[in-house]
Amino acid sequence: MSEFDFTSIEAKWQQRWEEERAFAVDNRPDPERPGFYCLEMLPYPSGRLHMGHVRNYTIGDAVARFKIARGFKVLHPMGWDSFGLPAENAAIQRKIHPRVWTEDNIAQMRQQLKRMGYSYDWDREIAAHRSDYYRWNQWFFLKMFERDLAYRAHRWVNWCATCQTVLANEQVEGGVCWRCGSPVTRKSLEQWFLRITSYAAELDDWLPKLTGWSERVRQMQKNWIGRSEGALVRFPLPDLKEDLEIFTTRLDTIYGATFCVLAPEHPAVERLAAGTPQEGTVREFVTRMQARDVVHQDAQMGGEKEGVYAGRDALNPFTGARIPVWVGNFVLMEYGTGAIMAVPGNDARDHEFARRYHLPIRPVVRPEDPSAIPPEEGAYTATGVLIDSGPYTGMRSAEAIEAMLRAGQEKGIARRTTSFRIRDWGVSRQRYWGTPIPMIHCEACGIVPVPYEDLPVLLPEEVRLSGEGGSPLASVESFLHVPCPRCRRPARRETDTMDTFVDSSWYFLRFADPRNAELPFDPAAAAYWMPVDFYSGGVEHAILHLIYSRF
Repeated sequence: MSEFDFTSIEAKWQQRWEEERAFAVDNRPDPERPGFYCLEMLPYPSGRLHMGHVRNYTIGDAVARFKIARGFKVLHPMGWDSFGLPAENAAIQRKIHPRVWTEDNIAQMRQQLKRMGYSYDWDREIAAHRSDYYRWNQWFFLKMFERDLAYRAHRWVNWCATCQTVLANEQVEGGVCWRCGSPVTRKSLEQWFLRITSYAAELDDWLPKLTGWSERVRQMQKNWIGRSEGALVRFPLPDLKEDLEIFTTRLDTIYGATFCVLAPEHPAVERLAAGTPQEGTVREFVTRMQARDVVHQDAQMGGEKEGVYAGRDALNPFTGARIPVWVGNFVLMEYGTGAIMAVPGNDARDHEFARRYHLPIRPVVRPEDPSAIPPEEGAYTATGVLIDSGPYTGMRSAEAIEAMLRAGQEKGIARRTTSFRIRDWGVSRQRYWGTPIPMIHCEACGIVPVPYEDLPVLLPEEVRLSGEGGSPLASVESFLHVPCPRCRRPARRETDTMDTFVDSSWYFLRFADPRNAELPFDPAAAAYWMPVDFYSGGVEHAILHLIYSRF
């Protein structure tokens, strides 16, 4: 049997495919060949293919070739998720420009993909670091700004000291940075956000309709969106002449609320403690909590629950009783309102905290079955029948919740609401290698968007990268100082760049029309190819690429 000379045979046919553009397709509908969109996750150009790449792209190639053989007109594109911190870090280490490192890696990986014989339409190749792509990130940002979906605010953010940048909640995995593995801490910064919460209900409502998606991915997104139906209750703070708003899904337990707990970052903490003997203790506790990494700060993950008395009391709006307000590490500002009513008789977390600090424990719900015995130690956390709950005693939990809501709404102390775990997408990054945010800061006019006709705002080529001291763009004078588009007075550009998940949240649409210089994509081209028929990518991006793309 003669030896199979795969080197020359594969090279011969790969060259023929390239010369004849065998896998190139146009956007014209063909009644004889139905369209099929085969997509794989946009790769980061790290320099070399690894077996994870080969596995993922071989799956997609097998599907694409099968559909071609069945007579389909197949869109099977490839491009590069080429912005990001690794290129910046590599440039610092190697003393070369991130563009050079990135372009060299793309050339190497493109050649490897071609040698694998994959059926890509290379005419549609895109790269996030090129201005013909990232100008449309800026265009989208301006559109969102016009619709109040992009905004700037002072918030507590996730901070990676190693990467010297902000991370979205979705990029913190087990309390560490998704990219470098360093502990993530909390830091108060003014940042740009995209208002993904405006679409939280819609994102959740549509999950059951995504029948082509795996149940695992849909469940991960559902958990991340974290929809909770409940009540927003106003607890008066008599010493401050204001109210503390608290979200609860268990209004039926409010007669057992014997104290409140605030997150360390809650804005009322400082006002509550001011002028009280507790002021110094509270300040020290808050400072210590802020310095801890996120995995330890989140005591909901099983860590030790700590707290201090905030110095003042609130009033339980249903009982009128004065109850102490505490600050605790197990309450997170990101969830609900950053404040809870603690019901230690019917909540295990509250019970643990109350026992540690000798706070009152008052059970107000017992099992519906009289023969069932509530736990002697711990809290009865299920629904049941109310006890010691004033006029609601004897009601079942569901009935009591509705009755309490009606009464609360009549008195103006409670209202029905829906809360979501998901928080607005923080897109500011303090680094160079990313899309410049197209905004200008003017002392006279405030924050002014860059005019559309001035897009793209280009990354300057000459920049000093050290990995320290915030955004490198702040030190590039020619980039930083510009006239205000409105009043023409001296102003300065925004120096934060966009989270790279902005790049990968819409690339599949650009593939449909990658050379369009007038729009991100022609709506007719997108309508022809979309939705994607087959997608192959890692489940680890269920709450990254895949939720951002839906937004």
